[in-house]
Parts: sequence; structure tokens; C-alpha cells
Amino acid sequence: MSAMIRKGIRIFGAFLFGLYIAGLIYVLFFAESYGRGAEGIVYDYNICPFREIRRYVTYWRVLGIRTVILNLAGNVIGFIPFGALLPLMARSVRRWWKVTLLGLEISALIEVSQLIFKVGCFDVDDMILNTLGAFLGYLIFFAASRCYRRVEQNHRENKAVR
Repeated sequence: MSAMIRKGIRIFGAFLFGLYIAGLIYVLFFAESYGRGAEGIVYDYNICPFREIRRYVTYWRVLGIRTVILNLAGNVIGFIPFGALLPLMARSVRRWWKVTLLGLEISALIEVSQLIFKVGCFDVDDMILNTLGAFLGYLIFFAASRCYRRVEQNHRENKAVR
């Protein structure tokens, strides 16, 4: 039964991961509410680490709390599912550093795509925040897998006692 549950969890995780990737692509490249596809926007980029993060933190009153949260927390939260679901599906990436490195690589791919296609803005700070989100997602996966193992072990012990 345990192997069947694990397989079901893996399949459900793959389904959620597919939905997540589709949603991420939409938000990053097509959602007009985030400035994608709008006419007349001047393209910009940032290659100086922590410049935009510092600007958002320093001028949050001027920029508005909604803008600051959307940018800073949104970039972190946007990659939490990546870090939580990827190791659920693939045993080969069940180490924190692998998930974090893949988060950085995917984030770099997204940012370079935005640079090439001039959709959104290339921002090294987004890569930093996305990578942090992937790491936090891994921590969620790690904690959940520990809890699952404890529950499974308790179930086996209770079954052996009977």
C-alpha cells in the first residue's frame, strides 16, 4: 500500500507541477496585468545585485506596499512550488543544493528570455528572489517528507504490535 500511495503522490505532484509551469509561463510572458504585451512600455534591465531589492525596501511608501509585495514576495512565492514539487517528482533532485541550483538556472533562463523577447524586465534581483523561493520550497518538501516518514513508521509499528 505504501508504494501505491507514493506513486499516487508522485503523479499528483507531476500534475500540480504541470499546472504550476503553465501558470508561471502565462504570468511571466503573457499577463497584461503585469505589463506583458502592453504598448509603449520602455524596456529596462538590472544587472547590479540587490539594487532593485534595496530600492523597493527604501522607497516602499512612494512605490506603494502592493507594488513592493508583488515584486519582492511575488518572486519568492512564485518559485516555492518549484522547490516543493520538483523533488517530489524526481528522486535525482532530492538534495537542497540541486533544487536551489535548478531554481537559479530556470530563473536565469526566464530572465534571459525576457531580455531577448523584451517581455518584462531582465533583473538579477528577480533571480536572487526566485532562487530563495526554490530553496524555501525545498524546505517545505523536506519537512513534509519527514512528517510522512514518521507517520508511515508509526503506522508500521502500530501494525506490528497488533
